[in-house]
Amino acid sequence: MRPKKLDRRRFLASSALAAAGAGLGLAGRTPAKAFAHEMNPGLPSLEGKKILYTYGGWPGHEPEQSVALFKPWLEGEGATVEVFNSLDPYADAGYMEGVDLVVQIYTMSTISNEQEKGLLEAVRKGTGLAGWHGGLCDSFRNNVEYQFMTGGQWVAHPGGVIDYSVQITDHKDPVTLGMSDFNMHSEQYYMHVDPNIKVLATTTFNAVHADWIEGCTVPVVWKKMYGKGRVFYSSAGHVMKDFEVPEAFEIVKRGIKWASASKFEPAESWKSPVY
Repeated sequence: MRPKKLDRRRFLASSALAAAGAGLGLAGRTPAKAFAHEMNPGLPSLEGKKILYTYGGWPGHEPEQSVALFKPWLEGEGATVEVFNSLDPYADAGYMEGVDLVVQIYTMSTISNEQEKGLLEAVRKGTGLAGWHGGLCDSFRNNVEYQFMTGGQWVAHPGGVIDYSVQITDHKDPVTLGMSDFNMHSEQYYMHVDPNIKVLATTTFNAVHADWIEGCTVPVVWKKMYGKGRVFYSSAGHVMKDFEVPEAFEIVKRGIKWASASKFEPAESWKSPVY
């Protein structure tokens, strides 16, 4: 029986989410162009994995809509997904012990000491963590240990929604294997990052909106370890329309698969900054 602290009223049933997604035109959406390398044998399977999906915070990043987009895919891959529009599960050690992966989209919010401690401890012990854009790396601005775990923090997006390009820098990693550089029309995130991340893709800034950062190269996609837990992040994904870019969507799906395997595969070790 689930502890009372996990209020079942905060759990959204699949039918309700599907209805919300259908109303937004998102339910079951996949990019119009099929991605040639979607089947990647070098990635773990989600079959049988237990995933906790938390969403909330600033609505401009479309946290609820993200559930309607990603939950059907996760379940289609064989995962069991529980969705909460709160951070309450993090504070329940017994519940978190059974979670293989946390997918979080929770922007510009706050987290209690108990919730942060529970999440950090779970990831240190091997629960994976995956997310994108502000939903993972602009979640809790006052929590430096959380930022130590995620590997980076958003600090600016000069010009707001603009055209920019993403360069794949690691063509051998399973998350980016076979992918080419791609273009986005979205927020180009300027990040403060951990030098111990494994950088998979970057973006380079010009002088149009901030002349002092012309030529600065900043990571877009990375992997890292926090204790025994695998952590994956992509800065693309300001709104769900961004995932109509096949590469942006595929990278997140692959990153989720990679992060889900912390408890089942050996830890990876690296220091490979390219910025």
